[in-house]
Amino acid sequence: MTGVDGRVALVTGAASGIGAACAASLSARGWRVAGLDLAALPDGSPCAVGVAVDIADPAAVRAAVDHVVLQLGPVEAAVHAAGHYAEIPFEQTTTEQLHRMLRVHLGGALHVLQAVLPGMVERGDGAVVAISSELAVGGGGAGDAAYSAAKGAVLGLVRSTAAEVAPHGVRVNAVAPGPTDTPLLAPDSPWRAPDYLATLPTRRLTTPQEVARCAVWLLEEGTYAVGEVLNPNSGAVI
Repeated sequence: MTGVDGRVALVTGAASGIGAACAASLSARGWRVAGLDLAALPDGSPCAVGVAVDIADPAAVRAAVDHVVLQLGPVEAAVHAAGHYAEIPFEQTTTEQLHRMLRVHLGGALHVLQAVLPGMVERGDGAVVAISSELAVGGGGAGDAAYSAAKGAVLGLVRSTAAEVAPHGVRVNAVAPGPTDTPLLAPDSPWRAPDYLATLPTRRLTTPQEVARCAVWLLEEGTYAVGEVLNPNSGAVI
C-alpha cells in the first residue's frame, strides 16, 4: 500500500465521528475517498464522492459501491466505521433491538466486505478495516449487552474473512477503540463521567483521530497484519 496518491478508499459512517476522522486522514495522505453514510456528508467533507445509504441494506451497499467504482475507480481500501449505539438494560432488550444492532454492525460489515472484497481478490491487492469496540474485547456494563454482542460478532467476521482472503493478497483487520469522544456519546453518557475517566490510565477518552491513525496504519503499513485487532482504548483493556 505504498504510493497511495489517487488510489480509492471507501469509508462508511463518514459523516461524523470516527468515520469522518478516517476520511480526513486518508484524504490528507493522498487517497481519493468515497464516503457512505445514512446522513448526507457535511459541507467541507474531504470525500470526493458521497453516497447516502443504509449500511444494513445489502443491495443498497452494493449499488453504492458500484457507483463509487464508476465515479472514482476500483476500491483499494475500505474502513467500515458506520455504527449505532444505545444503552439498553439486558432484561429489557427486545429481539428487534438486538436485531437492529446486528443489522447495522455485523450486517453492515458483511455487506461492505461482500461488496469490495471480490474486486480486491481479483486484483490481488487491497485492505479492509472494520471498527469494532473495546466492549467486544472486555465486555460492557449495564446496558451494553446487545452492543457488545454485535461488536464481538464483527471481530469473528473479520478474523474468519481475513483467513479466507489473505492467500489472495488481501488483508482484513479491525480496530477496537474504547469510549471515543464523538457525538455517539451523549453529554451525560456514563463514559464521560469523571469517575469513569479516573479509572483510565490516560484519564481521558480516545479521540477519533487516534482511532483513524490505527486504521490508516493497518491499511497502508501493516502489511503483515491479518485478522488482527488494534485496541486504542486509553488503557481501559490491557
